[in-house]
Amino acid sequence: MKTRHTLPSGEWPTRAEAAASRLFSPITLGPITLAQRTWVPAMVPWRASADGEVTPQVLAWYRRFAEGRPGALVVEATGVRDVPSGPLLRIGADRFVPGLRRLVETVREASGGQTRLLIQIIDFLRIRRRPEKAKFFQRFLELTDRHREALSASDGDEGWLAASEHRVRERLTELEDSVLEGILNSRELEAYAFGARERVGDVEESHIRELPQVLPGIFGAAARRAREAGFDGVELHYAHAYTMASFLSRLNSRTDGYGGSREQRVRLPLEVYESVRRAVGSDWVVGARFLGDEVIDGGSRVDDACFFGVEFARARFDFLSLSKGGKFEDAKQPRVGEAAYPYTGPSGHECMPTVHMAAPGPFGRQAPLTAAIRRAVREAGFQTPVVIAGGICGFTQAEALIAEGAADIVAAARQSLADPDWFRKMQLGRGEEIRRCKFTNYCEALDQRHLEVTCQLWDRRPLVDPNELLSRDHKRRLVAPAWSDPQPSP
Repeated sequence: MKTRHTLPSGEWPTRAEAAASRLFSPITLGPITLAQRTWVPAMVPWRASADGEVTPQVLAWYRRFAEGRPGALVVEATGVRDVPSGPLLRIGADRFVPGLRRLVETVREASGGQTRLLIQIIDFLRIRRRPEKAKFFQRFLELTDRHREALSASDGDEGWLAASEHRVRERLTELEDSVLEGILNSRELEAYAFGARERVGDVEESHIRELPQVLPGIFGAAARRAREAGFDGVELHYAHAYTMASFLSRLNSRTDGYGGSREQRVRLPLEVYESVRRAVGSDWVVGARFLGDEVIDGGSRVDDACFFGVEFARARFDFLSLSKGGKFEDAKQPRVGEAAYPYTGPSGHECMPTVHMAAPGPFGRQAPLTAAIRRAVREAGFQTPVVIAGGICGFTQAEALIAEGAADIVAAARQSLADPDWFRKMQLGRGEEIRRCKFTNYCEALDQRHLEVTCQLWDRRPLVDPNELLSRDHKRRLVAPAWSDPQPSP
């Protein structure tokens, strides 16, 4: 049964309590040390240029988070290929390095050098927008004899077997969806109702079949550019609905040695890591974000994630960051002209839980999964740091997660979006000044439409400064309101 959960009590620490806490103690991450165990995970704000370049809006976004001086800040999912992907950052060519270098310099300056900066790098397969019915049947459906035979049986008219292609397509356009379900196969129905989506198992397509041969080099080159730009490391995006997560998934049934068993499903992620490590050396951070549970029918579960976590630790990944769900398989049907969004179904709700979630509610909802994976890694003899996320919004909560062994580092996306200074305010003993996220997913709704992501808590404050960066509709500020901090930072 769903209910509306209330925010957990802040119970903010004094400055002395914060200084003595685990949360604000240092931790080693491979070759570097984080000054504290606070982490702002990757969030896509849709502020890059149409060509994937860093813009002033991108710089302002990351500058604002850096002013809160978290231990680590992870730049949004950044495409490893130089292909059109809307206002999403890219790192698929050397021309992107100067802009990314400016981003690094901006974060270094804004955080006083205290925040370590990583960049999340991602590959994704093609997904089309949901087409208009006529367009699908006129342009996208590959007409075969099977369709003619099914149409002939449906209409009771053998004339369709010899009818012109144009007439057959017209007739299919006229039919009700309930009739089309008996004519189209499952992939065609999906392409019609949701938009066509490539899968890693589509090995009849050469570019899909060759992914294991090409992706390690592509990721390695992207990581080399990230190091050249000055980042402290990369986070390999092995989570949610995208290419690398799809190789890890139980739904991956490839028969070429890269699907089926866990050992084969983890093969490409390990080969990508090895390529990246060769490209950047041993003195630079390389970690990964992956799923503790896919939350879809037939998908991977925590036992798979424990196996993957141990294998990643054995390969010497420098950190493991855990997430949950966020898959295309259970996404809601998009409107015509829009693409499916992997955070709209049950798995997506687990990824970004709200105050309306069923028990036990959204706060620390992923803790059992993360704790199980961390325990498996420790029992295998590895000390790889584990990052937890998911509805974390208070000091007592975060401190307990570390103390109880659920994780080594605490990540907060939506709470950090609501108040980029919240870690710093806690550290200074000024927790009562924290602007607390309401976990209603106002931000996620903007992300779903590829609009510039903001926070309702910023947007409800009057727009009084004519110099503020505003959204394209001039109704929403693009940067969280500034916080006045008259005290010297620790």
